[in-house]
Amino acid sequence: MKSFLAFLVAMAITVTLGDAYCWSKMYKPGEAKDGCMLNGKLYPFGNIERTDDCYSCGCSERLMECCSLFHMPIAYDNKKCKVVFNKERCDYDVVQKKDPSKMCPVYARVG
Repeated sequence: MKSFLAFLVAMAITVTLGDAYCWSKMYKPGEAKDGCMLNGKLYPFGNIERTDDCYSCGCSERLMECCSLFHMPIAYDNKKCKVVFNKERCDYDVVQKKDPSKMCPVYARVG
């Protein structure tokens, strides 16, 4: 029973950590001969740890697959707080509307 409980906890953590927004783009033969194009920037073939738009990507001659590095806050006090994208950290900050230097608690996020 203990091992089954440990398995369920491990699966819950995996699902939580794996909740990122992902997309892919297929290329026609010869279309991506120098790398993958994303928002006007050419990225080299291989793994791309972080794009300028905060995605982690894999680039090949046939396919570009990317997943977001950010998670959108969905449960916070939206009357007192606002969401601001922090491009340095590739994530959203939730700050007080009256004093943006102060952070607000976030109770849930989605990727």
